[in-house]
Amino acid sequence: MKRDWLWSLAKGLEGLGLLLVLVGLVVSVQSGMQDEGLESMRTEAYGLLAGGALFGIGWLIERALGSR
Repeated sequence: MKRDWLWSLAKGLEGLGLLLVLVGLVVSVQSGMQDEGLESMRTEAYGLLAGGALFGIGWLIERALGSR
């Protein structure tokens, strides 16, 4: 039972991480279209860092649990 909850948490974190990367990319493109180059790069970097961190944490939890 505990493994199922942790596995769901890991998958949720991975999904949230991917969503943050996508949101960062979309906001970055919108900023770039308005000639705000530095703001665009900053937004993209934050989205990649936050999303990548959440995805990585979820992946590590899933890896620690082993095969389902």
